Amino acid sequence: MIVIPAVDVREGRCVRLREGRADAETVFSDDPVAMAERWAALGAERLHVVDLDGAFAGTPRQTALVTKIAAAVRPVPVEAGGGLRDLAAVEALLQGGVAWAVLGTRAALDPAFVAEACTRFPGQVIVAVDARGEQVAVRGWTETAAITVLDVARRARDAGAVALLYTDVSRDGTEQGPNLEATAALARAVALPVLASGGVGSVADLRALSGLPGVAGAIVGRALYTGAVSLPAAIAAVREGAC
Repeated sequence: MIVIPAVDVREGRCVRLREGRADAETVFSDDPVAMAERWAALGAERLHVVDLDGAFAGTPRQTALVTKIAAAVRPVPVEAGGGLRDLAAVEALLQGGVAWAVLGTRAALDPAFVAEACTRFPGQVIVAVDARGEQVAVRGWTETAAITVLDVARRARDAGAVALLYTDVSRDGTEQGPNLEATAALARAVALPVLASGGVGSVADLRALSGLPGVAGAIVGRALYTGAVSLPAAIAAVREGAC
């Protein structure tokens, strides 16, 4: 399992939201590029970048900044999403140097779109499964769709996505620990690598996630920014656990 720092961008700043709420924002830096470079310098093997403006608007708003981040941290690969609801937006991000496009809302609501994206951009599509209980949160986590997490995950697998990004929205930004039970159940149910997100607050949380079969990565946000988790210590602990 790898540890993946999150760089969430809103109005040109690096922020973290609590439970995905736009009114529960903490600004951690006015320079997202510098923050991304910091995580890369500390040993990150991948970065997770989110255009929050795009997620709420339904169309990308920070593509130029996201691609600037990707260029700044190269050769560290970047996965990025936020408002990617048509193929042109996905293509723009990938052509800008992002390694993987993360599809959320439209992936949940339109299986044909996921299949088309995976066919057109093989090996470069990650499907985000944002959960409120067993249901899927969409449109910047402001709504809940009438579809289950497992349904979306199976569609992603069948379409050819390279991974699932599973987030328990109720834990995101809380540092109260990841939903280990739900993460493990999803990884067991779908033969596709799972990237776990939401609630990581300690190195112990990362060790626990690394012990779950099928979990290929863990995304860490607020805990890195507050200092609750040291990235070098987290990477070392996960590697030790894999030995």
